[in-house]
Amino acid sequence: PRRWMVQSNPRLAQLITSKIGDGWIKHLDELRRLEPFVEDGGFRNEWRQIKLALKTDLAGYIQQRTDIRVNPDSLFDIQVERIHEYKRQHLNVLHIITLYNRIKANPNIDIVPRTFIFGGKAAPGYFMAKLMIKFVTAVGDVVNDDPDVRDRLKVVFLPDYNVTFGQRVYPAAELSEQISTAGKEASGTGNMKFSMN
Repeated sequence: PRRWMVQSNPRLAQLITSKIGDGWIKHLDELRRLEPFVEDGGFRNEWRQIKLALKTDLAGYIQQRTDIRVNPDSLFDIQVERIHEYKRQHLNVLHIITLYNRIKANPNIDIVPRTFIFGGKAAPGYFMAKLMIKFVTAVGDVVNDDPDVRDRLKVVFLPDYNVTFGQRVYPAAELSEQISTAGKEASGTGNMKFSMN
């Protein structure tokens, strides 16, 4: 996961290294040395600029692949992992429907703009996984085309999830959805990559 962070997010890795040296790459406990910079306005501003650049890059990739325009200033709420019942993508989609219904009930509601991004692979014969992908994209079609929603909610399913896509999505994420059924998570390497970025 450390190598992944340095490769997929070199600007952030360089910022960290400029403040605490490169020892953190092999010894993660050295990241605690960043704590004094929490109150450093310049450091926080540079961190935010890097994050916005990463989100802008992902937004461009999303538009290129899906023709869906997303707002890089929205909260990027991401669930990319194997498509499976125990990963519970359906719970995330039910949350989207709840937010959508709130907007429909009160079009002037003040809500944090949020972009939900899904991706992942599934076994070719796994019917429920195919149904889940259909569920995500069908909800996305309704939400993304509704003028009441404007840029407050977007739903994206990115096809053909792979390592190249992962290198864009992990560092751009602001919220990683890890809602697997307790005791069912096999290894959590994706979660480690999100945490590192």
